[in-house]
Amino acid sequence: MTAAGTRTDGALAGGGLLDRERIVARPGFNRWLVPPAALAIHLCIGMAYGFSVFWLPLSKSLGITASTACPDLTLASALFTTTCDWRVADLGWIYTLFFVLLGSSAAIWGGWLERAGPRKAGVVSACCWCGGIILAAIGVITHQLWMMWLGAGVIGGIGLGLGYISPVSTLIKWFPDRRGMATGMAIMGFGGGAMIGAPLANLLMNTFKTDSSVGVWQTFIVMAVIYFVFMMGGAFGYRIPPAGWRPEGWTPPAAKSTMITTKHVHLRDAHRTKQFWLIWAVLCLNVSAGIGVIGMASPMLQEIFAGSLIGLPDVGFAQLDAGQKASIATIAAGFAGLLSLFNIGGRFFWASLSDKIGRKNTYYCFFVLGIVLYALAPTFAGMGNKALFVLSFGIILSMYGGGFATIPAYLADIFGTQFVGAIHGRLLTAWATAGIVGPVVVNYIREAQIAAGVAPGPSLYTGTMYILAGMLALGLIANALIRPLSDKWFMSDDEVAALQAKSAAVNAGPTGSFGIGTGGLDAKAMLAWAVVGIPLLWGVWVTLRATFALFG
Repeated sequence: MTAAGTRTDGALAGGGLLDRERIVARPGFNRWLVPPAALAIHLCIGMAYGFSVFWLPLSKSLGITASTACPDLTLASALFTTTCDWRVADLGWIYTLFFVLLGSSAAIWGGWLERAGPRKAGVVSACCWCGGIILAAIGVITHQLWMMWLGAGVIGGIGLGLGYISPVSTLIKWFPDRRGMATGMAIMGFGGGAMIGAPLANLLMNTFKTDSSVGVWQTFIVMAVIYFVFMMGGAFGYRIPPAGWRPEGWTPPAAKSTMITTKHVHLRDAHRTKQFWLIWAVLCLNVSAGIGVIGMASPMLQEIFAGSLIGLPDVGFAQLDAGQKASIATIAAGFAGLLSLFNIGGRFFWASLSDKIGRKNTYYCFFVLGIVLYALAPTFAGMGNKALFVLSFGIILSMYGGGFATIPAYLADIFGTQFVGAIHGRLLTAWATAGIVGPVVVNYIREAQIAAGVAPGPSLYTGTMYILAGMLALGLIANALIRPLSDKWFMSDDEVAALQAKSAAVNAGPTGSFGIGTGGLDAKAMLAWAVVGIPLLWGVWVTLRATFALFG
């Protein structure tokens, strides 16, 4: 046969079960099996977004029906107390640790992932994420907050980082003809994980709740077991294409756009380019603005629209009684769920659109449209128009998710595909930074407004919206400055060939399909998609049911 239809599988006989050499795809493999494998991991680690569902029950883990409060409790003493219930603020640090460790671990071990392959990274991710949740369960049983921080926050956060980047370079190599769509399919799972995990956690906590337990540690253990099974299935479902593989009949679109390179930049050089730091700024500013909205979505809706959410348009937030506040809190939870749907849909929609209009133009859309919507949000709030207000923030959150899904393809366009997973890992330090900057900026502005005597209502968030619009304006400038790399940054053909030879595809010198076509939805692929699609559809249904009250 010709080079387009042959490859050598001798390398597959050596190496361990998790080694990169063992997962080079054989002729006849269907590339559409790889996205559901990635989704199986991302839907599990995406529960990081929904972990706040545990905060209120954990704040009553000793008192059960009410918190056992200690007025002199500090953050340091909360880490070791066994007689006082934790405060929500103490528990919330786990959320911060998630995203700081996600970005840090992705940056530190991104290079190792490229050498070890996605299967080994996926297995380590499953062990860290699920093992960290088990350790957190022990922390709940023994009432040791430091153990929860270490387990869920630190060890689990490392699992998040490795799991998040494990499929990126693999999917880009399998779908060179649809880079944005491929990464969008996987990364939308991270945004959708909370839609499945949060209602599942509520269901389990209600099942395990007793007169002496709030049911959290039991829920942790059950979810850790479920997640471990799904994540290991995803890890063992990964395959990588032979070096030089490309879909039959497809040619690189180098002539169509100067923003898409066919060459490769080495990991050691990527961070030395100004393009890397401009893209870093683009991601950081887009995420800082979006994550600030996510963190304040529920209180913002309640304080702006207050009584109008329950048919009392003339009643402000301060005039609502406890029962009425509970009612609007439920509606606000539906609003947060609706934003999650936009977050998920945006990851696929915008990433797929970027294949048509280009990554740089897609980010222009994010920033220009985002600036307009943030600037108009106070006007919509002042008008009391819930529909326009909710729609504007839905679009904003779609672009927040779309930014995550588009960035790997943006990196591949600029730096090539050889080290894109590791480069993406380093870039995720922008997410770690934004995870601190966004919420801190938004929360401090809000507190400053309250201290200045601003009552809960539309005016409480006006300044915040304008500042977030300003952050997006800076991102717009950074995106405009991104240019193609000069030739001095690219590896020579000999360097690329030497690196690819080490990946065990030793006979893949020529390019071609090697007996592996573009694939399609055969029975095996449909089963794989059903395994991840059914839970996702259940999460969508639960979320939509919870949002009906918003406009009911």
